Amino acid sequence: MTGFLAENLKNGEKTTRRLRGIDRWHNLPRSLKKSTRPIIPRKTIYRLSIYSRCLSRLRENGIGTVSSEALAKAAGVKPTQLRKDLAYFGTFGTRGLGYDVTELSQKISNELGTSRLQPVILVGVGHLGLALISYRGFEKEGFEIVAAFDTEPARKRDKKPTLPILSIADMPQFIADNNVKMAILSVPAAVAQEVANTLTKCGVMGILNFAPIVLTVPEDVMVNNVNLAIELENLSYFIQG
Repeated sequence: MTGFLAENLKNGEKTTRRLRGIDRWHNLPRSLKKSTRPIIPRKTIYRLSIYSRCLSRLRENGIGTVSSEALAKAAGVKPTQLRKDLAYFGTFGTRGLGYDVTELSQKISNELGTSRLQPVILVGVGHLGLALISYRGFEKEGFEIVAAFDTEPARKRDKKPTLPILSIADMPQFIADNNVKMAILSVPAAVAQEVANTLTKCGVMGILNFAPIVLTVPEDVMVNNVNLAIELENLSYFIQG
């Protein structure tokens, strides 16, 4: 990742100039209506993703029902925590029989919004961005990278991209035309905030951020940060003798 940032840092000023050229899109309408969904702890949402993967493995192995104790053990949580998490979304399971694997899996997918393919765009096609758009596992999880954007779309890359790379100037129109609500950000830290500003003003509500910077976004926009250096530092602490 460090190599990717070094490679692209020199493009920071160029990206800034091009982003300023699409300011006319910053006034695209945004929904002001507050969500009526219940407020769910972020850690609960994270655990739902883990439960979903556990249930998928059970389905693949032909298992139709599972107890809360068995599912909790597979997910690495306590049964009381599992039941508390699921209680946010209604009543599940039958006493003495457990949970219907297919039914619970579908319910969780509906809650996470992964029961159908969600369109995602990627901004910043350096080494990391190129690897991300080449990964085909996203579709299995309910996400499809439908477009990639870069300040130098025609630049020769080490590997042929699996989908066309578009100019970042075309991004606002693409977001509007395709109702895109999610984006992956893999640009240099120097321009990450300005790109995030453009994304949110164009209607993007969720950003997966690989840039090593804390982004400032509107309250109704969710950002998940992926910082590999911080994760390695955490591991380093726990392996000290």
